[in-house]
Amino acid sequence: MQRCIPREADMIRLGMSLAALLKGDEIIYLQGELGAGKTTLVRGILKGLGYAGRVTSPTFTLMNMYSSQPPVYHFDFYRLAGGDLDDLGLEDYLGKDGITIIEWPEIGLQDLPQEALVINIDLVDGDYERERIVSIKASGSHYRELLEELTDHVHTGD
Repeated sequence: MQRCIPREADMIRLGMSLAALLKGDEIIYLQGELGAGKTTLVRGILKGLGYAGRVTSPTFTLMNMYSSQPPVYHFDFYRLAGGDLDDLGLEDYLGKDGITIIEWPEIGLQDLPQEALVINIDLVDGDYERERIVSIKASGSHYRELLEELTDHVHTGD
């Protein structure tokens, strides 16, 4: 699935649409350069889950936990070297009782599950003031079904 997202509010809406389909055992990988809108999408997911608190990028803290229903574990690997992943205790969060969202998964991809929803956010012409192109791919049957539902959900506006 690929979408042109013209405004921040549209990125929030996409996150809310995705949240409506999440059950709590999903893994989502977010890719895109700094400032592309990854954390904005996470804000939309959390808003869609009913979380009313502040949502920030975990760039410096490595992980933020949000007490939504289901809980969200938001990781950012940007400042990690590949070997640092062993110290995070990722196995306690991946595909467990919550939604695990990882920004910059390519830094630790060899240590991460292959089955996931992969969302890539691209700037148009490298311009932060323009729309974004969001591409979503699925690996694994659970995630393919989720992507199909999301595609239907976004097309119908439900």
